[in-house]
Amino acid sequence: MLVSLTIRDVVLIERLSLSFRKGLCALTGETGAGKSILLDALGLALGARADSGLVRHGADQASVTAEFELSGDHPAFAILKEQGLDADSGDGALVIRRTVNTDGRSRAWVNDQPVGVGLLKTLGAELVEVHGQFDTHGLLNPQTHRGVLDAYAGLSAQAAQVAAAHRAWRQVEDARHSAAADIARARSEEEYLRHAVAELDALAPKPGEEEELSETRAVLMHREKLVDGMNAAYAELSGDRGVERALASAIRTLSRIADRAGGTLDPVIAALDRAATEAGEAIAALQTASSSVDMDPRALEKLEERLFALRAAARKHGVDVDALAALREEMAGRLLLIEDQGDLLAKLAKEAEQARATFHKAAETLSAARREAAGRLDVAVAGELAPLKMEKAKFRTLVEPLDEAEWNASGIDRVAFQVATNPGSPPGALNKIASGGELARFMLALKVVLAQTSTVGTLVFDEVDTGIGGAVAAAVGERLETLGHGLQVLVVTHSPQVAARGAVHLKVQKSQKGEQVTTGVAELDGDERREEIARMLSGATVTAEARAAADSLIAGRG
Repeated sequence: MLVSLTIRDVVLIERLSLSFRKGLCALTGETGAGKSILLDALGLALGARADSGLVRHGADQASVTAEFELSGDHPAFAILKEQGLDADSGDGALVIRRTVNTDGRSRAWVNDQPVGVGLLKTLGAELVEVHGQFDTHGLLNPQTHRGVLDAYAGLSAQAAQVAAAHRAWRQVEDARHSAAADIARARSEEEYLRHAVAELDALAPKPGEEEELSETRAVLMHREKLVDGMNAAYAELSGDRGVERALASAIRTLSRIADRAGGTLDPVIAALDRAATEAGEAIAALQTASSSVDMDPRALEKLEERLFALRAAARKHGVDVDALAALREEMAGRLLLIEDQGDLLAKLAKEAEQARATFHKAAETLSAARREAAGRLDVAVAGELAPLKMEKAKFRTLVEPLDEAEWNASGIDRVAFQVATNPGSPPGALNKIASGGELARFMLALKVVLAQTSTVGTLVFDEVDTGIGGAVAAAVGERLETLGHGLQVLVVTHSPQVAARGAVHLKVQKSQKGEQVTTGVAELDGDERREEIARMLSGATVTAEARAAADSLIAGRG
C-alpha cells in the first residue's frame, strides 16, 4: 500500500508530505482547491506522461516521491528482478521518485536505481488502480479481464497448466516447421549435395593431412641434398675409420689393462660401451632415413597434385582444408534428411497433433470453468449495482471462443467485461459505454466483488459520487468503507455521506501569501472533521442542523 507521498513544486503545491494508512481515506475540499493536483502528482510517480506545466511557477524542477509497503512476493519485485534491478529492499519498501524539469524532460528512480518511464508505468499498474473521470487503469484494459476472471474463480493453476500445454504444443510445431524448412532447403540443393559428396568421397580428405603433405613436400624438394648429406655422414660414421670401429678398438685396448688400473678404467669402458651402442643406433637410424627418401621423380609431382586438389576443394566450399572431412559428413547428413523426410515429418506431425489435443482438452476444461465463473461474477456485480442507483444497468462477462489461429497461452477464448447502462441498449466495453460517474460506480461494484483477488493494494476513486446523493451516496460510502477493510482506498469526493465513512479525512485547501497561492492538505479530526462535513452538507454557511447531521453521519461509520 501507499505509505507516503512527498510533493515538491508541482503546480500550486510548494512543499507537501502526506502519510497514508490502510483503510478508506477521504479527500475533500472546495472545487478548485487542488484535489486533481494530488492525483496528477501520484500519476507522475506511477509513470504518467510528464508535462512541463506541472512545474510550479518560479521553480526549476518538480519532484514526487511515493513510498509503498509491499509483501515480499508482490509482483512489483518480480518485475524489477526481471529487469536486472536489485528488487530486495529488505523491508518490503518500494520508493519511487520522479522529477520533471521546465523543459518537460523527466527522470525516475526506484529504490534509488534509475529506471525508464516504461518500467515505471508497468510497476504503477501493479501498485495503484485509479478509477474515475480523469485516469483509468487496470479493469478498463480488456487485456486484463481474462486474468481477473481466472483470479476471481480460483483458476490460476488451471490457467498455468493450459499455458504449459500451449508451450509444449508450440515447441513441437516449431520443430516440425523447422524440419520441413530444412528438408525443403535440402531438396532444392539435392543435386548439388550429391555432386559435392561424390567429389569429396573421391578426394577422401583427412584432418591434419595438409600439414603432413606440406612437411613431406619440403623434404622432397631438397631430397638430393638430403640424401647426399646423409650418405656422407654414414661414410664418416661407418667405414674403415668410422666411429664404431674406433670405439670398439678403444674398448678392447682398455679392457686388456683394466685389471691393473684398480677400477679407475671401469667408468671409462662403460661410457665407451654406451657411446658404441648410441653410435650403432644413430647409424641404423641414418640408414633408415636415407632409404625412406622417395627418389621417384614423380613423387613430388603426385604429392603437389594432392595438396593442390585439397586446397582447391577448400576454397570452393569456403572452409579450411582440415574442415573438408566434417563438411562431407554434414552434406551427407542433409542428404539422409531428404531420404528420411517422410518418416521424420510424419513423426513430428503425430507429436504435434497429440500436443494440440492435450492443449485443447485442457483449454476446453478451463473455458467451461470460465463460463461458469462468468455467470457467478455477473450475479455478484448485479447485486452491487442496484444500491448504487444502477439497477437498470447490466453487467456481462463475455466468454467467447477464438479462431484456432488466435489460440494462445491463455486458452481458446476471449474474456471481456461489458455493460449496458440503459434497458434495450446493446452491451459494450466499460470505457466506451459508461459516463464518468457511471464508470466509477461500475468499477466500485466490480472492486467490491473482486476485492480479495487483486494484487493491487491501493485503489483511487476520483469523484465516484458524481451525480448522486442521499441514499445512493450513502451506499457508495458504505461500499468504499467495506473495500477499505481489506485494501487501501483513496477517494476524492464531494459527498458528505462518503467522506463520513473515511478512516482518514484529508482536506485539500488553498492559501494565499501576498500574490502567491499554494495548495496544502490537512488531516482533519474531531471538530475540524465535523465542520468540513457540515460545510459539505450546507454550503458556505454552516448551520447547527448541518453540524448535527454531520455528527450523525460520522457516528454511522462502521
